[in-house]
Amino acid sequence: MDQLINNLKKEIVETLNLKHIKPEEIGDDQPLFEGGLGLDSIDALELIVLLQQSYKIKIANPQDGPEIFKSVKSIAMFIKAHQPA
Repeated sequence: MDQLINNLKKEIVETLNLKHIKPEEIGDDQPLFEGGLGLDSIDALELIVLLQQSYKIKIANPQDGPEIFKSVKSIAMFIKAHQPA
């Protein structure tokens, strides 16, 4: 799980072009949107694409997005629970 979290941090920084942040500066439970990194709805769409392309995971219910993208750890837990074998 730790390796997945570290990989996600790197992918998030690269995908969202967060040049001012190093992956190791992102806390596992740090909020990604309000009160945290300050990501926006466009960033959320890019994270959805990241999950689809890198992990072959599709979010069936858009209502689940805020819970899934709450933190890097919550994304990692979602990937672990839904990644194809």
